[in-house]
Amino acid sequence: MQCPRCLNTDPAFFYKGSRGWYCRRCISFGRVMLEEEKEPVVLKKQKEGSEEYTLQYPLTKAQKEIAVKCAALIEETDVLLHCVCGAGKTELVVLSISKMLKEGKKVCFAIPRRQVVLELRERLAQYFPKASVIAVCGGHTEVTDGDLIICTTHQLYRYYQAFDLLILDEPDAFPFRGSAVLHGIAQTSCRGHMICLTATPDEELLEKVQSGMMCVLKLNRRPHGHPVPVPHMITAPSFLLPLFLLRWLKAHREHPRMVFVPSKRDAAVMHRLLSLREECFMCTSSSEDRDEVIETFRNREAGLIVSTTVLERGITVPGADICVYRADSGVFDEAGLTQMAGRAGRSFQKPDGDVLFLCGRKSSSAEACVKSIQEANR
Repeated sequence: MQCPRCLNTDPAFFYKGSRGWYCRRCISFGRVMLEEEKEPVVLKKQKEGSEEYTLQYPLTKAQKEIAVKCAALIEETDVLLHCVCGAGKTELVVLSISKMLKEGKKVCFAIPRRQVVLELRERLAQYFPKASVIAVCGGHTEVTDGDLIICTTHQLYRYYQAFDLLILDEPDAFPFRGSAVLHGIAQTSCRGHMICLTATPDEELLEKVQSGMMCVLKLNRRPHGHPVPVPHMITAPSFLLPLFLLRWLKAHREHPRMVFVPSKRDAAVMHRLLSLREECFMCTSSSEDRDEVIETFRNREAGLIVSTTVLERGITVPGADICVYRADSGVFDEAGLTQMAGRAGRSFQKPDGDVLFLCGRKSSSAEACVKSIQEANR
């Protein structure tokens, strides 16, 4: 037996009810009976001219080469775009999206996190002014069909065999990473090929490349031509780390500053202490007003925000400097640290942002992150 939705074959997850066999591994998305043939979801045809696009800035020579190669490769195989943070991964797939829309094919852009879905929907709606670009995520499920669908990976269960091109943004990120259910649902939603976008591919993606199941295209240069800021590390006894943090905050007070901490408890304590000195925002997975907090912080010329890993990916704050407090914590792995460091130096006006790792002891993950960024900059 195999679940038609999540592709589970483990007998332990199958159960026979009054209507027949069904899979319990993906039961949270609704019951799918194995005896019933699952019909592909049929989406409406695109509007005329939906493939027309205009980018906010022209692509560099390197970006154009990657974009053209990607658009050609997806006709035959899956593609991994392995690009440094801030390389313009979204812009690299615009040509592929346009090509598919012109051919009357269906395209979906799937992202692990809701906040990024909403932001990307706004950006792609500007790029494709004649297309109906919709966001499908928590709080936005009234409309689920459009010319270009942007959704969280959880919402892919709605689209069995619906897409000719599925673009997976940050497939190595939580909650998609390590979730056999979400991996299976992503596969069954796509009847064509996938493009995976990430700066930190995991072992599963790299194995697909090595086995020939997926082609890889690399881009290690940002559009402004400046290298990715290399983090500098300070290792000191834990009781001294707050002093180094305060000194860093003061030295960079003319820029937006993002301070990442390991846990929600750390975020609450840090927010309370820093708020005694200046206005400070906080963002965690429990923040009910997360969207408003992020938008308000962005509108501050030299704001300060304390966050957990919830903001490590997909969020761009022009001109931001980054500090990872207790970067030696087991919560932070190499990929996460690389993503957090990648929030810095993304704007043309301030391409040389500053990144600081504050550690209570030596950290192999932090050292590996520094080394990988240095290698990418060569």
